[in-house]
Amino acid sequence: MPATLYGVLVLGIPESPRYLVQKGLPEQARLVIERTLHEPAHQVIARIQHSLENTDHGRWTDLLDRRNLLVPVVWTGVMLAIFQQFVGINVIFYYSSVLWQAVGFSTTDSLIVTVITSITNVVTTFVAILFIDRIGRKPLLLIGSVVMSLTLGSMSWVFAGAAVVNGAPQLVGMAAVVALLAANLFVFAFGFSWGPVMWVMLGEMFNNRIRAVALGLCAMVNWIANWFIARTFPPLLEASGPALAYGLYATAAAISFFLVLFFVRETSGKELEDMA
Repeated sequence: MPATLYGVLVLGIPESPRYLVQKGLPEQARLVIERTLHEPAHQVIARIQHSLENTDHGRWTDLLDRRNLLVPVVWTGVMLAIFQQFVGINVIFYYSSVLWQAVGFSTTDSLIVTVITSITNVVTTFVAILFIDRIGRKPLLLIGSVVMSLTLGSMSWVFAGAAVVNGAPQLVGMAAVVALLAANLFVFAFGFSWGPVMWVMLGEMFNNRIRAVALGLCAMVNWIANWFIARTFPPLLEASGPALAYGLYATAAAISFFLVLFFVRETSGKELEDMA
């Protein structure tokens, strides 16, 4: 049902003006621009045509500099794609019920927590929609990194101090409450920042010449990082419990703050044709 609903809603999404201009359909592009932008359509179309006339189709080699290393903006995109997964978000979704059962929750309670976490992720995405153009992409990423660092650090601290029963940490009383709050605050922070905003940034930070291949590379790296985190969590959980894993994810979240602070440029309010 959700997939069917998604398919129906997608039919209402207009084509990109850049795609329409590239296909020789400027009139259709004008209609889309007039519906979605607040500036004269002929000016936007002129910029798009100028950009297309002066841009070759991207190749993988365009991502490299003279030393055959990735150009800086692509490195930044790749790091964003990696750290979006290295904060451990998909551990929460893939292993949520297993994790909570491992620390003493019943099967029913574990499933309830999993459902609450999933709803939290969906609802908080609307926060990003409301604020991404008001305060910018970079501030949202920075705020998300701070909150994720604190919540993941709290989870690591709670699990590290939990009593061990039959070789596994057991959360009771206030420790269980703190862990639940921290887990859902973490998902909340990810949902309004790194979850959606990272993809928006990747779609805006590359120039026309390399956008397609750079986005392809970043998407591939993102899925590889997803696979790595998903594969390494069960051995970490079995070997040392959740404390070490969440400590590593908290460290990744802290590093992501400095990555954004020093290497990411704000893209809000800039046209794709203006990206260097």
